[in-house]
Amino acid sequence: MRTERPKLPGGGRSQALPAVFAGLFGVFLGVALLKFGNPPITEKYNSAPADVYEFLLGYPWPIGWAYAALGIVAVLGLLAARWELNAPRWLVWLPLAWFAWQIAAGFVTMDAALSAATLWHFAGCLACFYLGLLSLSRVERAGFFWRGLLFGFFIMLAIGWEQHFGGLEETRRYFYLYQYSNLPQIPPEYLKRISSNRIFATLFYPNALAGALLLLLPVTLALIWRARARLTAPARLFLLGAAGVGGLGCLYWSGSKGGWLLMLLLGLVALLRLRIGRKVRMVLIGCVVVAGLAGFLYKHIGFFQKGATSVSARFDYWEAAAKTAVARPLFGTGPGTFAIPYAQLKRPESEMARLVHNDYLEQASDSGIPGFLLYSIFIVGALIWAGRRCFPLGEENDWLAFSIWLGVLGWALQGLVEFGLYLPALAWPAFAFLGWLLGRQSRKENAL
Repeated sequence: MRTERPKLPGGGRSQALPAVFAGLFGVFLGVALLKFGNPPITEKYNSAPADVYEFLLGYPWPIGWAYAALGIVAVLGLLAARWELNAPRWLVWLPLAWFAWQIAAGFVTMDAALSAATLWHFAGCLACFYLGLLSLSRVERAGFFWRGLLFGFFIMLAIGWEQHFGGLEETRRYFYLYQYSNLPQIPPEYLKRISSNRIFATLFYPNALAGALLLLLPVTLALIWRARARLTAPARLFLLGAAGVGGLGCLYWSGSKGGWLLMLLLGLVALLRLRIGRKVRMVLIGCVVVAGLAGFLYKHIGFFQKGATSVSARFDYWEAAAKTAVARPLFGTGPGTFAIPYAQLKRPESEMARLVHNDYLEQASDSGIPGFLLYSIFIVGALIWAGRRCFPLGEENDWLAFSIWLGVLGWALQGLVEFGLYLPALAWPAFAFLGWLLGRQSRKENAL
């Protein structure tokens, strides 16, 4: 009589390799949050760390290091991948079609160096999406992934708090005293942000920090709340308070107006999913709206009294991007090249910009109407398809998926007024999350 061997989880496959991949992928994205927060088109201003201090705490690392690390993670991910597709095939293949069009636009670019830097970054986005789709979504226990990513997130929060309580002033003093005269080139954006009291933590500038909070704070809170097996109720409440206060404090001190309003919107969407009485829900929504708008007005009333200059500047960027798309509707000016047509189209009094501050219009300007459509349809289609699976009221066992979807929704909406697609620290985890949402096999969550 033959005795059947017990099957290993995952159809007989060892979970060691998927667990190692998940852990390395999480660490990679956590490090990206800390060290790859600048647009690749500004890479010429970066240099390799000169000492241990710069390696750990100084400037961002060269983006080439990120590509090398992602290549290693991708090899492990391919070995751990399962090739079944759970999402519609057209939705799965859209990112590849979008990237192919970016390459085509790169052949007729106005600046080959800018387009090459952008295409490498987009290749990283593509890799993260398919790793999330085919590999991460198949890992039965993805705790190592979340620990690596959230470790980077909490360090980012700590740096943000440190900047607010004196660190930013100390950085400013150190920069002008020891570094300013020794650097051959200094990005104008860096000089602007270091002269302000708005914190930016490890990201390119304050609004990018707000984008990281929109993307990662919802899933952080969900992971802490559901760690019942590892933490007592008081410990979970303490960590929820620390993460919530830490994140909202950084958002407030970042001075991001769009970030604050979008976080308020995400809170309202989360309240809609709670299985509570209609009257109680309406009271909670009212309280959140009043408190959120009161805090917004208290923080930013001076901005509107001065004429909302950054809003008018964005309209200038958007108008130039639209004109460029109309003038070159098929391939645009090439990935990452908005600064070239903008320098010719901008008003004399307008501030120069490298990016459109709108990911979707940037696609139209850089890669024509086809690039805009492919990217927009993918983002909207993925959010709708994934949202239908994780939004139903009362699905108590699906809060992790919902929180991931909520974070990606915040990132995508911020893309209407910012350029999160062009920051590896934001775009790579966002694409990985989209892949995970499309690839997950059921409503059962990956365990912490």
